[in-house]
Amino acid sequence: MARIKGLGKSIVLLFLIVFMILGGLLWFDYLGIINAKKTFAPVYRLFGLQTQTSVTATSAKPLEANLDDDRLAKRLEALEIRQQELDKRETDILRTENANEAIAKELEDRQKSQEEREKTFNNEVKKYDDRNSNIEQISTYLTSMPPKTAVEQLMGMDDQDVIDIFRKTDALAVAAKTTSMTSVWLMYMPAERAAVIQRKMANKPETLD
Repeated sequence: MARIKGLGKSIVLLFLIVFMILGGLLWFDYLGIINAKKTFAPVYRLFGLQTQTSVTATSAKPLEANLDDDRLAKRLEALEIRQQELDKRETDILRTENANEAIAKELEDRQKSQEEREKTFNNEVKKYDDRNSNIEQISTYLTSMPPKTAVEQLMGMDDQDVIDIFRKTDALAVAAKTTSMTSVWLMYMPAERAAVIQRKMANKPETLD
């Protein structure tokens, strides 16, 4: 009889231990500390309980990982947009620099062209001044010569030089308030040459060459 009572106590204690273990598992699963939802789902339904749905430290790691991935993706996207903006700005700067270089080259070419024109003009002015000085000197020499000798010198020149000398001689005579020798030189010239000279002087040629 005592043996049966001892066996009964052992069985009760065993059931009590199993019940406490199951109860502890149920409680930990309910709190979300362990995951035994599928195993104890019938027990939850039997007692009308719902499992803990809060995110545990274990299940939070994938969520935090997803958030980190999202943050990284957004940063990468922001960096890509920034890089595109920098590339566009660099392209605009290069385009502006090329335009400025083209303008500077054009201005430089214009300046060189202007300098060449000024140089040409100055050369022409100097050439004219030199010629004008020479014509004046020749006119002075011829005026001091006997008319026949002066005409002999004039006959060896081309018509334009003769015309320039005549005009310079007339201008010098007007300035000095004396009589010009051009009429005398024309009188000593052959009639045909004198007629050509007079006709060209009347037509007022523009060139002095």
